[in-house]
Amino acid sequence: MVISRTPFRISFFGGGTDYPVWYKENGGAVLATTINKYCYITCRHLPPFFEHKSRIIYSKMEYVKDISEIQHPAVRECLKFMKINKGIEVHHDGDLPARTGMGSSSAFTVGLLHNLYALKGIMPTKRQLALDAIHLEQEIMKENVGSQDQALAAFGSFNLIEFGGKDHIKVSPITINSQRLENFQDHLMLFFTGFSRIASEIAAEQVRETPYKKKELKAMLEMVNAALEILNSNSDLSKFGKLLHESWQIKRGLSDKISTPLINEIYSTAMRVGALGGKLLGAGGGGFMLIFAKPEVQPKIKEKFKNLLYVPFRFETLGSQIIFYSPSDSLVNP
Repeated sequence: MVISRTPFRISFFGGGTDYPVWYKENGGAVLATTINKYCYITCRHLPPFFEHKSRIIYSKMEYVKDISEIQHPAVRECLKFMKINKGIEVHHDGDLPARTGMGSSSAFTVGLLHNLYALKGIMPTKRQLALDAIHLEQEIMKENVGSQDQALAAFGSFNLIEFGGKDHIKVSPITINSQRLENFQDHLMLFFTGFSRIASEIAAEQVRETPYKKKELKAMLEMVNAALEILNSNSDLSKFGKLLHESWQIKRGLSDKISTPLINEIYSTAMRVGALGGKLLGAGGGGFMLIFAKPEVQPKIKEKFKNLLYVPFRFETLGSQIIFYSPSDSLVNP
């Protein structure tokens, strides 16, 4: 049996420039971090005592005799990619719900790949996990996804991630002193606004509109370096929040599906109460909203949003990890 733990992520700047349709010609970059909320996946070989060969447990339960029968696309394609022929059980648990803008789909893919490598007695590098997940999601499953979620899930930590060029992805950890990092984290708040059911549709439209949004995407890309300069200086962190506000104004203009009247009202209310900036995480339409506010203002914001779920979090630094491994269950002859 193998159990993996893979973190969810929060993206601050550069989202949209991590799509291949953009960065293959223009280069891309994001400033983002993983947090201490996780996707857990348990895998084991299913004993040959049942009519079904494999069992897949997530929000649904699937009992299948052949991999091709699996409805969950990531499970089906990961098993094919890793050439798993024996019966298997896959069980998923998550600290946060899916389709809410936290990179949960890619965390699942990275975590499952990590499990399957472990079952075969292989220790993949974090880069291998990221590139395999990008390949599966973009080339095999043909999903409308960028490349930041897979890299963040695999590598973990607070990073500048650059896309394009011969290395495809370049991960550079953000190195600021611990006191400033703690202060930065203390400015962040996370609220759950509701489920997003149209993330794929929003992302598909964003991909289609990319050639017509060059000015906006270039501005969002430039903000990555501007944010880094703020973090690496001794300047007031309020500037980071204000830059986040500017970025959100641009992002929600990329598509009329990214925001909704409810999201706009939540954001406007937060700003009136004292927030400096924020954004809706992920493709849009719902999910989690990140608010940037000074610690002394946050009690007022919490009180104003007492009808929303507030989710405390901190940054994490490990990325996808195998947290339980029983070698007696490993694939001897896969």
